[in-house]
Amino acid sequence: MILSKKALSRRTMLRGMGTAIALPLLDAMVPAMTALADTPASPSRLRRLGYVYMPMGCDATRWALPGDDLSQLSPTLSPLEPIRQHVTAISGLELKNAYPGTHATSNSAFLSCATARRTESTDYFLGTTVDQIAAQKIGQTTQLPSLEMSMDLIATVGQCDNGYACVYQNNLSWSSPTTPLPSEAHPRIVFENLFGEGGSPAERRAALKKRASLLDSVSKEIARLKNTLGPGDREKISEYLDSVREVERRIQQSETASRDNPLPDLDRPAGVPAAYADHARLMFDLQLLAFQGDVTRVITFQLARETSNRTYPEIGVSDSHHPLTHHGNDPEKVAKVARINRFHVSLFADFVQKMQATPEAGGSLLDHSLYLYGSGMGNPNVHDHQNLPILVAGGAAGNMRSGRHIRFEKPTPLANLHLTLLNKVGVPLESFADSHGQVDELFETLSI
Repeated sequence: MILSKKALSRRTMLRGMGTAIALPLLDAMVPAMTALADTPASPSRLRRLGYVYMPMGCDATRWALPGDDLSQLSPTLSPLEPIRQHVTAISGLELKNAYPGTHATSNSAFLSCATARRTESTDYFLGTTVDQIAAQKIGQTTQLPSLEMSMDLIATVGQCDNGYACVYQNNLSWSSPTTPLPSEAHPRIVFENLFGEGGSPAERRAALKKRASLLDSVSKEIARLKNTLGPGDREKISEYLDSVREVERRIQQSETASRDNPLPDLDRPAGVPAAYADHARLMFDLQLLAFQGDVTRVITFQLARETSNRTYPEIGVSDSHHPLTHHGNDPEKVAKVARINRFHVSLFADFVQKMQATPEAGGSLLDHSLYLYGSGMGNPNVHDHQNLPILVAGGAAGNMRSGRHIRFEKPTPLANLHLTLLNKVGVPLESFADSHGQVDELFETLSI
């Protein structure tokens, strides 16, 4: 007997006490007799967009690639080695509308390609960011139209940079020219936004006391569902829920460590890992779960805010990041900036590897996603917005030609790349901001 329709809805949720857990794509959700059921990923299944922001540009001498492919990686990009066949580097992109060169406009223009109104007050004005344009189209059928994440727990207010309001460097995403979307840096809150019912901090603490684990509250529903599925789907659900439980365990472990710490820490609420790398990996793992469970299809993530004074002792950099970028060509300071750049790339590379190792619909989670990694600043020592450090990962389901280095000889708008990625995930636009075309080199042209 050949089935002609889905046996299980793609929107099936496991429901428990104040909890709803979305499921990954299962064979039981895929219609029989379709290309998706039995063949590798097809272009029509490219449906997710992610953006990772690296603050304060880079040391271009250690970022720059020597050739037209990724066979020989530069020192900063060397962590991409295990996944270089899934990544494309792009050189020669610029943000004209980010001038005059500032940290605030580097951040604000990265996804908007718009000119920020110079103001220290609340009459700020920018432009709708590309992620929100995507969310309006591909995010309306998911639990969250988009997810905004960051690594900085305290959002500064007032004037932050040369007469620009702090809102410009606090927020990557804007749903309209006057509506910035705040990002969340606390993994527990992100986790509960994805899987729990939310509420105030006091309500969340009470809910945690009620249940030892989010998954324990849906254990009966899990057992019932598994009895209706084939062996492959049962294994897939088990692996996904194991990932949910592991993220939950790490959050609880961080909360315990924070409570047991006798030193005051006003900037780090309970539940946030003390080490930057542990915090970042946890935030990346939450992104993986959000995409895998189809809770959202659009994500933005700031690795740090512009003008961040964060130090990175885990890689031997005790100097604050922002002052280091004003290095005056001091070789020692430049080398430390490059070390931070490489560290950030390594965290992204680890995440891309996990996405590639997550099966989905005849391919991987990475195949059905596009991630843009980069900065709105080129050379931080002079605050320019040319030759931006840009990487694009994933996209095999849209015939992305990866493992290459695309170089533009003349400065080319970053908006061209944004326009290209929008069109590839099914958001057809003729132009975006100051774009004057698409990056056709990024994808294979299918012959009919």
